[in-house]
Amino acid sequence: MYCRLILTALLPFALQAPLALAAEPSPASAPDPTDDQLMITAGFLSGHPDLRFRLLGIEKRDAGKMEQAFGFFQRAGFYADKPSQAMVAEMLWNGTGTPVDRALAYAWMDLAAERGYEGFLDLRERYWSALTPAERERALQEGPAIYARFGDAAARPRIDTALRRERRQATGSRTGMSGNLRIMVPGPAGPMVIDGSKFYDDRYWDPVQYQAWQDSVWAKPKVARVDVGEATQIKEETERRTRIDAGRPQVDAPEPKTADEQPRLDSGKP
Repeated sequence: MYCRLILTALLPFALQAPLALAAEPSPASAPDPTDDQLMITAGFLSGHPDLRFRLLGIEKRDAGKMEQAFGFFQRAGFYADKPSQAMVAEMLWNGTGTPVDRALAYAWMDLAAERGYEGFLDLRERYWSALTPAERERALQEGPAIYARFGDAAARPRIDTALRRERRQATGSRTGMSGNLRIMVPGPAGPMVIDGSKFYDDRYWDPVQYQAWQDSVWAKPKVARVDVGEATQIKEETERRTRIDAGRPQVDAPEPKTADEQPRLDSGKP
């Protein structure tokens, strides 16, 4: 549900022709673990900072704390979460929780479209069409620094490390242990038990399989205009490629902070 929830309310308006996006996992994809409150209570999010910070961003946004929401979406994006990077772009574009900056908004949406997810590619092209020549030039100048910190070359190693570390702490170095684990979760009617094979499903913890699961959810979200007309289709392979030169990956860059942790919000630049 978190996938559908975030984009249904996440990117409701874009430029003059707003979009409504809803991510629908394929039938073969893994269930959404954040739909299961028992999984969350058992600590699933402690090993998934991408999902944890995205959900915190949604929580702060829904509470009207937009500056904090902006910071949490950046923190999720720091761990390669593409929907959160798209949310940062929208907030920069619309001036929600941060000053309007359309050049940086484009750079962030270009980043969100890095893996070729069609919904974000569509939004990226709408942004580019609406930019002035000066804004386009600045987007291309500012973009490499954002890619250096938040692009997959820097962010994927961070989330991969978090996944491996958290799983290793529970299962140790031996393989095949998760199926023998039982996770006890306190509850009002007494402790409840989660089977380790469900909690530690490889699709949520193995970096390669986790990426494949994310791709199955976000690669082809449903895209439809809110106004009358057909959704833009990205037809040419050349239109899928970034316009921004990626900077040198900064895997060890500092994690962005939320508004209550620093005087000014982090624009994404070093």
